[in-house]
Amino acid sequence: MKKLRLLTGVLVAMASLPMLAQMDASIKLNEVMTHNENSLIDEYGERHAWVEIANISHSTYNIRGMYLTTDRSVLDKKMSVPERVKRMSQIPNGDTRTNLSGQQLVVFQLGSSPAQGALHLSVPVDASQPTWIALYNGNATQLIDSITVPVIAADQSFARIANNGTRSDWEVKSADRVTPGIQNQTVVSESKIEKFKREDPYGVGMAVMAMGIVFFCLALLWITFTLFGLLMRHMETAKKVAHQQPIKPITKTVEKTIEVGHKTGIILQEGLKTKGIDKEVYMAVIGMALKQYQDDVHDVESGIITIKSKDTGWDDEYSQMTQFHSPILPTMPQSMKIPTGPELK
Repeated sequence: MKKLRLLTGVLVAMASLPMLAQMDASIKLNEVMTHNENSLIDEYGERHAWVEIANISHSTYNIRGMYLTTDRSVLDKKMSVPERVKRMSQIPNGDTRTNLSGQQLVVFQLGSSPAQGALHLSVPVDASQPTWIALYNGNATQLIDSITVPVIAADQSFARIANNGTRSDWEVKSADRVTPGIQNQTVVSESKIEKFKREDPYGVGMAVMAMGIVFFCLALLWITFTLFGLLMRHMETAKKVAHQQPIKPITKTVEKTIEVGHKTGIILQEGLKTKGIDKEVYMAVIGMALKQYQDDVHDVESGIITIKSKDTGWDDEYSQMTQFHSPILPTMPQSMKIPTGPELK
């Protein structure tokens, strides 16, 4: 009968081992802070390094009797259990906060005195060095979870991402994102104005942005008015060119040239017929015609200043026709008069 009871006890113990192992696997290190200056304060107003443990399952599990340590020597498999226990700190009994329901968290103060409370452990932490921290089961034989925390700044934490239970998904969280005692993945409803105030508490960014907008608008106005002024100047220049009508003087010059050539031809023909007019007369006539042409062109040609005419005596008969010099100038015969008007025809 005694043998039967012993065999039954052994079978029950063996059947419960996988269940216990499965429950132990639901307990994870969740967030660690090694250098606490302005973060979590304990019930005595003191600040310590701390570690957060999470139950990632949906079942209740009591973590009392488990061990926390930062001494890597406990990884030696040849080390005896009593020797390993000496290098660890045990989570004490008698506190309901160690009885974790599904998805619940608990925070332990490290480098503290266990006499101050059930959540105070004497686990040493050196913030100037990377810290390896491990969680062992109640027999101090099975490693449940461990993580190496890098050297981080004061009030920063090393946390598991989204409480997903994956060993490799950890991140350094800034002081404003540290979440001791609550889930690492939090949804915060924050308006854009509140976010701007939080990110720019002194208004420097707002001032720079406002000045940038003002200077941008001024530059845009300057470019607009500059281009508008250039356009108006080009339009004014185009109007002046259109009013000058440069084709008209050229047309007038051609017309005058043809007219002078026609008159000169007629005069030459008349002179050949009479055979009595000297070549100075023809020269005088041609000079008068050219003078008239020049005066007419200046009257219509733009951009040329016409000077008031002055009698220079260039066509004075007395000074030009020296062969006719006499005290009394004879009257020019009717046949030698310069034809004008209808006579040119």
